[in-house]
Parts: sequence; C-alpha cells; structure tokens
Amino acid sequence: MLILAVTYLPGAFASDLPLHAELKEALRIAVKENNGGFGFHMWATVVDRDGVVRAVVFSGRDRGDQWPGSRVISAQKANTANAFSLPEFALSTANLFSAVQPGGSLFGLQESNPVSPEEAYEGSSEKYGTEKDPMVGHKIGGVNVFGGGLALYNREGKLVGALGVSGDSSCADHNIAWKVRHRLELDYVPAGVSPLKDDNIVYDITNGISASGWGHPQCSPEAARIAQEFPKTHPVRKRKE
Repeated sequence: MLILAVTYLPGAFASDLPLHAELKEALRIAVKENNGGFGFHMWATVVDRDGVVRAVVFSGRDRGDQWPGSRVISAQKANTANAFSLPEFALSTANLFSAVQPGGSLFGLQESNPVSPEEAYEGSSEKYGTEKDPMVGHKIGGVNVFGGGLALYNREGKLVGALGVSGDSSCADHNIAWKVRHRLELDYVPAGVSPLKDDNIVYDITNGISASGWGHPQCSPEAARIAQEFPKTHPVRKRKE
C-alpha cells in the first residue's frame, strides 16, 4: 500500500509576513503611543492569504494583561480584512461598519464565515500569544465589522494576508493596527473606499447615516484626529512600478 505524507504548504507570499518577535515588537511600540483610546494592552494576529493564522501576540507582560476575549477578535479582524480585500482593492474592518447595518449594501455579512471555536479555543491557555499559540497553523474564520483589521500588501503591491488588532476602543484598535502595519512596511495599499482611496477609517456618519456608505462611528475626537492625520504621519506606501 502506498502511503503519502502530506505537508501543509504556507499560503502565497507567507515569507513576507512578520515573525512572532517582529509583530510583538511593532505592537508594543504602537501601544505605547497616543491612539485616542484607553491605553490598554492589545492582542494582534496575522493571517496569510489563505486565512491561516501565522502569528498571535500580546503587548503586555502576561496574557491576562489584555482582554481575554480580544485574542479571538483579533483573529476575526485579520480574517475579515483578508477575506474581503483584493489584490487591487483593500477594505479594512472599519470600512464595513455601515455597510452591514440593516439596509446597508452588505447587510448580513457579519453572519457569514463564523469562527471555528474548536480551532480558536483548543490547547493550553498558557500558550496563548506565544509562538506556539494553538491558533497558529489553523483557519479561525469569523467576520468582524469594526476597526482593527487591515489587509497587508508587500513592496510589490501583492496582497499577502492581513493583520487584526483588538483590546481597546474600536477606533484606537484601527489606529494601532495602522501604525503596526506601517512599521512592518506592509502598507503598499493599492486602493480603497476612503476619501484618499485607501483603507483608512471613514468618519462621515451624521444622524446614524454614513454619507459614503463606508463610515464608522467616532469613539473620541482624539482617535478621529489621529486617523485623519495618517496621510502625513503614517502615509500608505507606493508600490514599485
């Protein structure tokens, strides 16, 4: 009888994704800055283009220094940004908030692609956020529709996966994710729905209605100011031609 050994092959461009230590350092640096939120510690997850978790980290000294529930939410956000971004068009999780509300163009999206609890919560809790986090190597799934998830594009403009960050207000989550992606130099964003045609958070909701259809609620004036200054402080990069 012929027995074939099957080895999982990483998704396309997985070598462009940050290692555990690189992601953890980038997250810690971003969390220390003013992000317009509570200043809480954070979880971050990176998935490859196939939606497979490649790294899970936290910024605090121990896994209990962050909201425990934010570990899986960070993976949800990464999965969402990857699942609904394209090689030539990026959607952040923040961009999806208004579109999924009743009457929105993507109403019901948040009910699709549910999280796999078996994959998300298996294994020892002591390994959470380490290089041996049980989510690593698995497809977690999940759809999240508030700030903190961003697609990752390498220097050639290739979509290589996505980043999800969770643990503070949703607006601060977006700001931290934006800074982490910028530090990792995976922000060669081709196009998007924001006024500047990238995947930045859009604040255009008045009386519950988003003018563009892609708006996100404002958490604080400070968080909004920080995001609005990203074109100057942390601009998306231009791909090589």
